[in-house]
Amino acid sequence: MSGNIDQLAVNTIRILAADATANSKSGHPGAPMGMAPIAHVLFDKFMKFNPKNPEWLNRDRFVLSNGHGCMLQYAILHLFGYAITMDDIKNFRKVGSITPGHPEAHDTPGIEVTTGPLGQGICNAVGLAMAQAHTAATFNKPGFNVVDNYTYCFMGDGCLMEGVSGEASSLAGHLQLGNLIAVWDDNHISIDGDTNCAFTEDVVKRYEAYGWHVVTVEDGNHDLAGMAAAIEKCKAVTDKPSLIQLKTTIGFGSTQEGTHGVHGSPLKADDIKQLKQKFGFDPEKSFVVPQEVYDYYAKHAAEGAAAEAEWNQLLAKYAEKYPAEHADLQRRLRGDLPEGWEKALPVYSTSDSAVASRKLSEIVLSKVEAILPELVGGSADLTGSNLTRWKGAVDFQPPSTGLGDYSGRYVRYGVREHGMGAIMNGLAAYGTIIPYGGTFLNFVSYAAGAVRLSALSHVRVIWVATHDSIGLGEDGPTHQPIETLAHFRALPNCMVWRPADGNETSAAYKVAFAHKTCPSIIALSRQNLPQLQGSTIDNAARGGYVLQEVEGAQVTLVSTGSEVSICVEAAKYLADNHGIKARIVSLPCFEIFDSQSKEYRLSVLPDGIPSLSVEVMSTMGWEKYTHEQFGLNRFGASGPYLDVYKASSSQHPFEFTPEGIAKRAVATVNFWKDVPVRSPVNRAFDQII
Repeated sequence: MSGNIDQLAVNTIRILAADATANSKSGHPGAPMGMAPIAHVLFDKFMKFNPKNPEWLNRDRFVLSNGHGCMLQYAILHLFGYAITMDDIKNFRKVGSITPGHPEAHDTPGIEVTTGPLGQGICNAVGLAMAQAHTAATFNKPGFNVVDNYTYCFMGDGCLMEGVSGEASSLAGHLQLGNLIAVWDDNHISIDGDTNCAFTEDVVKRYEAYGWHVVTVEDGNHDLAGMAAAIEKCKAVTDKPSLIQLKTTIGFGSTQEGTHGVHGSPLKADDIKQLKQKFGFDPEKSFVVPQEVYDYYAKHAAEGAAAEAEWNQLLAKYAEKYPAEHADLQRRLRGDLPEGWEKALPVYSTSDSAVASRKLSEIVLSKVEAILPELVGGSADLTGSNLTRWKGAVDFQPPSTGLGDYSGRYVRYGVREHGMGAIMNGLAAYGTIIPYGGTFLNFVSYAAGAVRLSALSHVRVIWVATHDSIGLGEDGPTHQPIETLAHFRALPNCMVWRPADGNETSAAYKVAFAHKTCPSIIALSRQNLPQLQGSTIDNAARGGYVLQEVEGAQVTLVSTGSEVSICVEAAKYLADNHGIKARIVSLPCFEIFDSQSKEYRLSVLPDGIPSLSVEVMSTMGWEKYTHEQFGLNRFGASGPYLDVYKASSSQHPFEFTPEGIAKRAVATVNFWKDVPVRSPVNRAFDQII
């Protein structure tokens, strides 16, 4: 296990990391140099994968949670024959390269999840392990282990310091995920120096308390056999996730080894020369890989290709014996939805009763869950408030607990919003599941880091975000979201929906399920909302539409969610008391509306008519669509929601009532009278490509 080829391969990884970071004049050579031995052992002796098909379902998954060490992963992928060339290695951290400064799943073959913000990767790994357990319990049959892969994760001290990793690790221990093995790079160094300055807890005891199996390897620099033995021990424990405490030296071989100086800065030229001399490489040459290392790793890559070929034969027999299950699995892997699934979405008319949109969401989930078996969801300990669990749902739990089983589709995340968000990214990345998770809209902010990575990773994740405004009432400002929608609407590649009634709620889910590469946040009300005249699923699915058109309109009222129905009342009040005609636009999703043609957007928000937006949130962002904005640029108030909406004292001048909206509509009409009005849809940069 410690033969010359093993050591040559390890040192080749170290040298590639040093050369690439030096060439880019940027990067983190320390972690790759310190973790090269364990990476070699894991990928060559244990990992099951086929570089020629990085999407093979039953491959083992690898997550680099300490993503700053990505040159370790890029070097490994290149050496084993993935579609990462030496030129790609040389272009590390260059614009347009497939070897960016931190791993990005949609850019680079062999990268499973986008990591970088510390702690996220280990949470993704938990999600990947959960997805494997669920997929295996759903599709495996006697004699047909279609899915039996492991998830491996490398993480550093920084990942362990971030609280999100504790959330996910705690849940992983409860779920008894024996298919998850994490390696802790215990090098005692962070950016500030020795970890003793801030991180002195007993990590081993903490993880044992979480319910993990823990193994320690004292010499992570040389003891390849010990590392292999540790992984074997972890694989033998099937009812607990495992943590390997691997004691390493950061920047091993550098003159700065063991110090924070080698963490985030390239090695100097003289240091690289001595490093190459020490490891038997020509100090005058860069980006050199001995052919025997390529040949050695090619053997394991060929074994992986053979393993996939054998698996394909198994799958073909599975298809013969279980054709329905096979067809469902293949459909899921394509990311397609069952044909005609949208026919199950509930449709409403004005004769239907007023219902809270959180309840409308529950109705959608209950209608589609049988048709979309890949739908796996849960809640951050708010099931009764988020209404995320359909009747008869089975919990995703270890069978030994008696609380459910791994084929269950409802996840009890506990009070762990950030962990839930990061875990959902892993669930989505596995390829067989569409995950959703519930919490209050205000507390999606707890998970902002994970939501951002959902968008960056192009994954289909759905947030059921209830209690979406001051309409939640008595819980007051700590729970009432004000800035939340503006924050997430500003996030690229993220759909934020705020439906106004039943048809709009169905539309939100229709579009959210159909978009394969985009996360969604569906903001839902606690209070009952009436079914609106003019709303349809198809109209709302365009992101914005004219709810009520009026000939000779003098103002357009533009709104979302619970305020749309108040705008309908305000339009009547304006006509009856001020002789002003108002048209009404519902704009449930900015992102989707922005994707419509300019011609359509101008038909919704035309020239010649001033517009007023109404939303009980921050007005930030509304200037993109309306001339005037009526919102809430301060915190809310505690009390019954109707009282909060109508509060008009100097302390709480909210006035989200028909009269309050009418007052501001009159001011809008008067202000823009005799002034040429151009729609905000018209912009100076429209012609710039």
